[in-house]
Order: sequence, then C-alpha cells, then structure tokens
Amino acid sequence: MPRTKAQFEEMRKATKEKIQSSAMQLFVLKGFGSTNVQEIADKAEISVGLMYRHYKTKDELFDELVEFALGGLRKTIDLFESDESPNKLINQFVHDVYNDMISGNELANLTILMTQSFFVKGEANQDENEVAQVNAMLLQATSNLIKRGQEMGEFGTGESYEMALYFFSAIQGLAEMKVLLRSNFSMPSPTILTAFLYTKGE
Repeated sequence: MPRTKAQFEEMRKATKEKIQSSAMQLFVLKGFGSTNVQEIADKAEISVGLMYRHYKTKDELFDELVEFALGGLRKTIDLFESDESPNKLINQFVHDVYNDMISGNELANLTILMTQSFFVKGEANQDENEVAQVNAMLLQATSNLIKRGQEMGEFGTGESYEMALYFFSAIQGLAEMKVLLRSNFSMPSPTILTAFLYTKGE
C-alpha cells in the first residue's frame, strides 16, 4: 500500500529533526567551522543527498538552529514584560530551566550554539548581530523585572542590571559545565539559582 501524504510529511519531519539534533551535537562539541556536512549526515544516519534536500548549506542549518534558540529568548522577554508578580515569573522561568537541564541536553546545547553564532557571524558591530541584540533585550527585561520586584518588596536590594547579568552568566556557565562534565554534572536546585535575589546587596 503506497504511503499517504501525511505519512510522507511525518517521515520528512522525523528526518529533519534527526538532522537538527545531530548537527547541534556536532556544532557544540566540535564547533561550526570544524563540522562538515558528511559528519552531520553520518550522525543522522542519512545520505548527504537527503540532507541537502532539507538544507541547501551548513550555514542554513546552523542559522535555523540559532533562530529556534532566539525564539525561546524572545518568549522569555515577553514573559518577563508581563504584569505577573516578578517573584512568580522568575521562579517559573528557573523551574523551567531546571527541568530542561535535568531532562536532556537541548537547552545546554542551544545556549552554547548561540554563543558560537555570535563569533561565527563575525560582526564587529554588536548592533548588527541579532544574538547580541536579543541578549541585550533579555538582560534589560530581566533588570526591569528585578527592579520592579525590589520596589514591590519581593526581592532584596542590589543593582538590578548587575543582578540580571549575574543570573544569566550562571545559566550560561551551567550549560557549559553540563556539556563538559556530562554524567558528572549535577544541576543546582531552583532555590540555589534564585538565592541571590532574596539577600540584601551591598
């Protein structure tokens, strides 16, 4: 019995996901420049020809993965700019990060991939680099959220932008440690990740 259009679409989607997963792992472990198309195809267990039916170039595949990661950051910005309690929003975000980090490698890989993208694209001017732009927006949204929480008495004192920078530097560092340590990595609890928000700054 011939396959239906829906079955072909499901197969196409599954193949594309295998390509994306394989490429992301290789980009993170070897770097974009040191990864070639043949390696991605081999890891995805498909032919190079089939891979080219989904992505014309390695750059196109890399850009799609980065755009997916940026989409997640934009959603976080929207979340942090909502009218909900700052304490509730931060804790919701931290629990999501915690659950993602203990359940798999996707979040860690995407975090590292975005850092690679900043250097791969090579824009000397940060204003021309989308990764830099979105990260700057995220830091500002987080700083504003922390400041609002301080004004409401939900968070301790401190310079809100510095606190936001510390917060995301910790998450970035944890993503890198997860990839480096593998099975020896232990994700800190949400309580540890947010402890700095509730102490009095100097």
